[in-house]
Amino acid sequence: MTLPPLDQARVLVAGDLMLDRYWHGATDRISPEAPVPVVHVRDIEQRPGGAGNVALNLAALGGRPDLVGVTGDDTAASDLSALLEEAGVRCHFRRRSGAATITKLRVISRHQQLIRLDFEDGFPGATAGDLLADFEPLLSDCQVVVLSDYAKGALRDPQPLIRAARAAGRPVLVDPKGTDFSAYRGASLVTPNLAELEAVAGPCPDTAALERAATGLLREHGIEALLVTRGAEGMTLFRPDRPPVHQPARAREVFDVTGAGDTVIATLAAAVAAGETLEDAMHLANLAAGIVVGKLGTATVSPDELRAARHEPGGADRGVLSRAGLMAALERARAAGERIVMTNGCFDLLHAGHVAYLEQARARGDRLVVAVNDDASVQRLKGAGRPVTPLEGRMAVLAGLAAVDWVVPFAEDTPAELIGEILPDVLVKGGDYRPEDIAGYDAVTAAGGRVEVLDFVDGCSTSAVMERIRQGHY
Repeated sequence: MTLPPLDQARVLVAGDLMLDRYWHGATDRISPEAPVPVVHVRDIEQRPGGAGNVALNLAALGGRPDLVGVTGDDTAASDLSALLEEAGVRCHFRRRSGAATITKLRVISRHQQLIRLDFEDGFPGATAGDLLADFEPLLSDCQVVVLSDYAKGALRDPQPLIRAARAAGRPVLVDPKGTDFSAYRGASLVTPNLAELEAVAGPCPDTAALERAATGLLREHGIEALLVTRGAEGMTLFRPDRPPVHQPARAREVFDVTGAGDTVIATLAAAVAAGETLEDAMHLANLAAGIVVGKLGTATVSPDELRAARHEPGGADRGVLSRAGLMAALERARAAGERIVMTNGCFDLLHAGHVAYLEQARARGDRLVVAVNDDASVQRLKGAGRPVTPLEGRMAVLAGLAAVDWVVPFAEDTPAELIGEILPDVLVKGGDYRPEDIAGYDAVTAAGGRVEVLDFVDGCSTSAVMERIRQGHY
């Protein structure tokens, strides 16, 4: 599977600009003046922050970003501009004399942040309208607009920018701040984290409350879509009159969440500019977030890192998925010309016969989907005492097999409805069935697919395994 052409993405970023400084050094003793560590600074590093980090992430993905914002007329602004221009960002800064560029200094020792010092007075009187003179001429050369709001003044009342972008036919993606989402009316997508959403809509203790809050905000403020980043719970996309789309978190180890939101919105913007749907753009943004939180400080993600993450076991291109997640994965697979194979079953106690059967099924195509009966349907089919292994355990074991790409649960007695949605190229079933008696046969064959019956391995069955356990011979 290939990435979309991110190097063709032209994105206009506007927002709050900052310079992040890092002082690195060893800590070997406590100060005699106060109970604090003494850091022997040996290395000084500077990186763009805020909207600058969004633009830097876009450039790292291969995109071509323009960046509009406000700075002081000082050395920090020159340093920030030089860093960004060197990375391939075209800077259009409004330098204000007598004001200081926002700077954040972090002291780091042994890969741990000891303290952060902020140097900022804001830009009193500044509004987003002040940026229009630089912003509007750049709209004709971009495909997507990003507004990166850190509540530092550059995007105070962002409506002039949103209206100008939408009038030019450009989608507007907003990374928000504050409790007034009416400021983002007309935006194509707003990307709050869960804490930011709850600050606006109140506590969301469960998924149902989150959905109600998100739907209410969309309708109240005329926003087209809301992507809520939920930390360890992943991210969820909400749109009016459409079911939510969820992606589980991808981070293996969270080292530093600094700038993760910048990476998310930059990846979303690059993917949308490259022609991806919001669902596919969200998938890439989720992968990018999982990568960047494993790095120290404001960081970026490269296309090579995204490719590697997209194909690693357990990624959204493998593993346990919801129906909505599976349909999005299938769309990507089919776009890449991959052949889809599907099978189904209870898979209560996985044994060698199952493994051989699934390997045979996978050999019929490029991707194997395994639909698994939920616990209630297994009990209806197999009787009391079954399943032995709960649904989550059965799906986790199946997802760990090399032959299996995607595992999806279903609650009905047969997967006919799910098969009708998936319409695999090949539907396989093990046993002594006639193909025309297999659930989903009519839908698959009508769509041009085929149905095959595979032989089970002799002597292997869940019932036989359970009987040997009962007799103490296993």
